[in-house]
Amino acid sequence: MTSPRSLRSGFRALRPAAFGADPTGERLARIQRSPHFADGSFRNPTGVRPPLAGSKARFARMYFDKKQRLSRAPAGPVPVHPTTRADLAERPATGLRITWMGHSSVLAEIDGHRVLFDPVWGERCSPFAFAGPRRLHPVPLPLAALGPVDVVVISHDHYDHLDMPTIRRFAGTDTVFAVPLGVGAHLERWGVSSDRLRELDWQESTRIGGLTLTATPARHFCGRGLRNQQNTLWASWAVAGDTHRVFHSGDTGYFPGFLDIGAEHGPFDATMIQIGAYSDFWPKNHTDCTPLPGGWPDIHMTPAQGVQAHLDLQGSKPHGVMLPIHWGTFNLAPHPWAEPAEWTRDEAGEVGQTVASPRPGEPFEPAGRLPSDPWWRELSTPIARPWRRPKALLELPIEEHPVSPDLAER
Repeated sequence: MTSPRSLRSGFRALRPAAFGADPTGERLARIQRSPHFADGSFRNPTGVRPPLAGSKARFARMYFDKKQRLSRAPAGPVPVHPTTRADLAERPATGLRITWMGHSSVLAEIDGHRVLFDPVWGERCSPFAFAGPRRLHPVPLPLAALGPVDVVVISHDHYDHLDMPTIRRFAGTDTVFAVPLGVGAHLERWGVSSDRLRELDWQESTRIGGLTLTATPARHFCGRGLRNQQNTLWASWAVAGDTHRVFHSGDTGYFPGFLDIGAEHGPFDATMIQIGAYSDFWPKNHTDCTPLPGGWPDIHMTPAQGVQAHLDLQGSKPHGVMLPIHWGTFNLAPHPWAEPAEWTRDEAGEVGQTVASPRPGEPFEPAGRLPSDPWWRELSTPIARPWRRPKALLELPIEEHPVSPDLAER
């Protein structure tokens, strides 16, 4: 008779490699000792509500509407910047250079060290080569053209942030990986040796070369397999060199903790802030009830919230450079393709915050000349601009509020 333990081992052997691995042994014991882990799962710094009843059906109707589908993709080829290995081999004049590779993948060259955040070079953010969201533009340059990378930083284990083929390309190098608790199990299954892993809980730091990397809180969730056990952590990251500091949000909903992160680790020369993949259909924060376009999601930030998060991180005032990320590369939500970039530009302009608008692959130095051309406009359907500030919306008659049909029905 086959034992239950043998059956479990057999099922694990059949599990696709892209699903990664579940934490076990001392890794699991460490997770269970975390103050952020309770009742079998990690907990957010502030709560997240489940989706509203009936939202799946409404989402499906909108998602497959032909007109809206056209708006969710660029109308032509995205102008990828032709960066070369020679460009990146030249040291940044100011000591800090940022290169957005698309979505949340960013190369930060900081005080003589090279940090690659959430590298996704795969064609799809999916466990399968034949299905799942496909890239809307090619990668700006091959991984080999990046040159040596000192640290790869992973924010969490979703497919659009943790890409198995990309990680395997680094498995045979000397690159060190900084990851949230539990994520190391995936990397070890894909060939990364345990001595090159720095696995951190929130507020823990590690020193790699001349950099201090700190895993800071975020408001999100995790999961790669058929069962989402919430036993790997998600994080934002603060990275400090001898002279410069940067912040990468990973995926997160807005929460008051950005003020605390900024007070302890900021201010930052540059922040990389998630401003895409929001939706009325994602879970809502019960404290936010003003009906604005894009909703007030718990797990992803709207452009307005992204700008506010940047300000919080900078001591509640405009400072440094904000780089919008998590938009433009994959179609992951029902909003128009270029809406996150356009609305972030509006919001930042209202508060006097400097925003960089690079094409994918275009390096820039935050202390130097910044890319500011709204290049996406030539490829976008018209973007609705129905708001500037919540107060202006509240002064409108209710029938003029630009809300989605499901909000209007409530």
